Amino acid sequence: MRFLGAIILSLFITASICQAQAQPPERDVNLTAADSTKLKASYFAASSPGPGVLLLHQCNRQRKIWDSLAQKLAAAGINVLTLDLRGFGESGGQPNDKLPPYQAAQIELKLWPSDIDVAFQYLVAQPGVKADTIGVGGASCGVNNSVQAARRHPEVKSLVLLSGNTAFSGRRFLRNSSDLPVFFAAADDDEFKPTPEVIEWLYSLTPDREKQLMHYSTGGHGADMFRVHAELQDLIVNWYVTTLIKTPGHAPISTDAAAIPETFRNLDVIDQPGGPVIMLQKLTEARKQDPKAVLFREDMVNFLGYDHAGSGDIKGAIEIMKLNVATFPDSPNVYDSLSDVYLADGQKDLACQNAKKALELLATNTTYNEQFRNGVKTNAEQKLKQLGNDSK
Repeated sequence: MRFLGAIILSLFITASICQAQAQPPERDVNLTAADSTKLKASYFAASSPGPGVLLLHQCNRQRKIWDSLAQKLAAAGINVLTLDLRGFGESGGQPNDKLPPYQAAQIELKLWPSDIDVAFQYLVAQPGVKADTIGVGGASCGVNNSVQAARRHPEVKSLVLLSGNTAFSGRRFLRNSSDLPVFFAAADDDEFKPTPEVIEWLYSLTPDREKQLMHYSTGGHGADMFRVHAELQDLIVNWYVTTLIKTPGHAPISTDAAAIPETFRNLDVIDQPGGPVIMLQKLTEARKQDPKAVLFREDMVNFLGYDHAGSGDIKGAIEIMKLNVATFPDSPNVYDSLSDVYLADGQKDLACQNAKKALELLATNTTYNEQFRNGVKTNAEQKLKQLGNDSK
């Protein structure tokens, strides 16, 4: 028995050593951005030449959320680079959570693309990386950054997008990408409410039928889904192995034959120049038959309006927010949002008028929870104070 025990222990030790030896090596990487800001990354090398994948974290986490997935990818023959975006983790720059939202958004828009390109170039320059066969994956704000990286780099042959949206330019890129396989995933209990529908919308507008959607009822936001759905990492590994190694740039055709929901088609219309006017006409016609007809969700159109504003299309954002007001005239939030974009356009009188309307409706509103009510109230009152008006 003592001899048998020694053999079992020996086998266990040997297996542990082999497993440790098989574990893909990881090394910390120091990168320098164009403005000399120091960026921190981790590189997971495959044991033999193969494609590369760049993983971009969500804006409430940092690069370490990808460690387990990166190790699995490296073991499968794919080299991986994970990056701490500036202001996150071990990278330099002002801490993102200490910045006002507007300043953080400006840094993301103006500086992150260059930072990500520095990381991209590091990845493709590594020995053994097939520089013309690259995948990019992102969660939450990493979704837009992943799509934008694919726009800039034709070497990107595959995308993985978890719980996020992309800007108008990114949606236009996806609409025109008939040969780019994309894997999507989201959960219904995401803390950012429109996220599951946004992911389904992006899935629907992507013309390449070589795509996959995982829609969970639970799991949370972005890479947090890994804690609830361990199989999701394996699905992503299989996706990249298929689209980067077995059949580069290609995946099995989706068997999801479900028709695109009318609400998604309507979002596509609203998202285009002149779309809000077209949709208002469609809404007017629908309400001749049914005065309570609704052709889209309030929060999704609100989201679109802010997205256009953030992309610099302030005039388009105003038209989108006006459409939401026409559709949901009893909602305090839509007036507050319209006030925001009027203020961004310098139309102070209209900004003031709509902020006051939001507060007026809020006084009798019984549908909002306390947190949401307080958010709308605070935002409207702050604008009025900024504009020198009494919110009362």
